[in-house]
Amino acid sequence: MCDETTARDEEKSLRESGNLTRRGFGALSVGTGVAMLLPRSASAVDVTARNVGIATPDGTADCHFVHPASGAHPGVLIWPDALGLRPAFEAMGRRLAESGYSVLVVNPYYRKEKAPILPAGATFRDEATRKKVFPLMRSLTPEVTVTDARAFVGFLDAQKSVAKDRKMGTTGYCMGGSMTMRTAAAFPDRIGAGASFHGGRLVTDRPSSPHLLVPKIRAHYLFAIAENDDKKEPNAKTALRQAFDTAKLPAEIEVYAGTLHGWCPPDSAVYHEAQAERAWSRMLALFKTALA
Repeated sequence: MCDETTARDEEKSLRESGNLTRRGFGALSVGTGVAMLLPRSASAVDVTARNVGIATPDGTADCHFVHPASGAHPGVLIWPDALGLRPAFEAMGRRLAESGYSVLVVNPYYRKEKAPILPAGATFRDEATRKKVFPLMRSLTPEVTVTDARAFVGFLDAQKSVAKDRKMGTTGYCMGGSMTMRTAAAFPDRIGAGASFHGGRLVTDRPSSPHLLVPKIRAHYLFAIAENDDKKEPNAKTALRQAFDTAKLPAEIEVYAGTLHGWCPPDSAVYHEAQAERAWSRMLALFKTALA
């Protein structure tokens, strides 16, 4: 989860590696630059993308929609990490669309401000970033997530490029991991697959804990857990396994060795390319079966 401990772990890792820059990402602050960091499948299809405004009960959410140039395909809703919608997530959405999915990447902070909310290169090592992001994170209650998910799922279902006869998927990073579970629980007839990457606070002692929603979920799941997150919350994976086993739902739950919280987005200071690629391949395998 993103907190002061995340910042300390990131700082320690970068000092030990001798790399205190953000992978030189500041120079690649536009979407085309980020896309260059991500491998492109040999079977990638042509896609089209646009920024969209989606009406919700609380305003208009600015989002990024990208889909194959022709045909109807399973919809996928992407919840970004705590740093919000930005070029890195637009590039990830495009990459997923090139694999044959109609993808909506959302700005969960639209009630406060439009994306991107931070300059390129922002990191939790910076106090200014933490002061900016933490209040925004706290504004995203479980109720707000479900309200937004209803609007986002509705938007996808209204698009010609989204197959209505196939289930949707949802992915989430950091705080977005729990949002996938709330989405899957609120729309069990529509969400067929969910993937959480270094998801935070998936298991808590509160009545609103995401893992308590599993009985309402019908989606098959992937949980890709950061090694340092597992060290902080070693029982979380066990609670998730018990919940999904009790519900008789398939769930791949794995701690990815050598990773730190935030290791999947390509603009992260702790990006772990090999493990991020492996997690991406597991997501594609999940979608291939669960959204068939």
